[in-house]
Amino acid sequence: MRVSITDCHPHQETMPAMNSFLQPRIALILFSLLAMAARAAEPANSTQNSSEAGLGRYTAERPLVVGILLFDGFEMLDVFGPLEMFGDLGDRVRIVTLGMQTGLVRPRNGPAVAVEQTLAETGALDLFIIPGGLGTRREVNNTALVAALKTLSDRTPKVASVCTGAALLARTGLLDGLSATTNKMAFDWVSQQGTNVHWVPDARWVDSGKFSTSSGVSAGIDLALGLIAQLFDRATAERIARNTEYVWNSDPANDPFARVLEQP
Repeated sequence: MRVSITDCHPHQETMPAMNSFLQPRIALILFSLLAMAARAAEPANSTQNSSEAGLGRYTAERPLVVGILLFDGFEMLDVFGPLEMFGDLGDRVRIVTLGMQTGLVRPRNGPAVAVEQTLAETGALDLFIIPGGLGTRREVNNTALVAALKTLSDRTPKVASVCTGAALLARTGLLDGLSATTNKMAFDWVSQQGTNVHWVPDARWVDSGKFSTSSGVSAGIDLALGLIAQLFDRATAERIARNTEYVWNSDPANDPFARVLEQP
């Protein structure tokens, strides 16, 4: 009987086939390991289109910079309601008060508050907030202020207004062609300040991309929490609402005060 070498060592025949089977799989495993290592090496603030990216975007080393406008006759809750919400972010936020001039200004109904920086000299902001109040009835005709608001808004990624602050923002022309809302009891007057704006009469707040606008006074708190959910994540917004014992109206389309528009 003739016995071939392959009969005694069958693996010698199968080794090439096994190599062709294993090589691509080994390459795939190595590629996967390299990809995992690359992801692990990415910085924490890597830009991703997700809520996790928002959490990493603003840190103690790179806080969210919020600037808020002050002027004589501003409404206190328009200012301090949103600032209370943002202030709960701790060292992940830096807040600065802005105005045409530094020094003290008086709200409609409370103690004087200091303007820390002028609109012209402030550095880069991540969010610029324009509050309302009876003072807006005067300031919509302040051409220097409106021009300064437009300049700062143009170079700020996110701009928000509270209550009749939408009238000031509308006067800049930056809301033209966009949807916006405002205090329902001042709705007719505010809407006259921007006739090319799509005014939404039944919204608690409206997010039109770069620009967000809220209804009256306490609605600024709801908007602020909505912005925190957008810039960080919803869990952070809900935690802040819980810490401040605030019942967050998180539905921007639901304004229970819109019915005042239907009153004679």
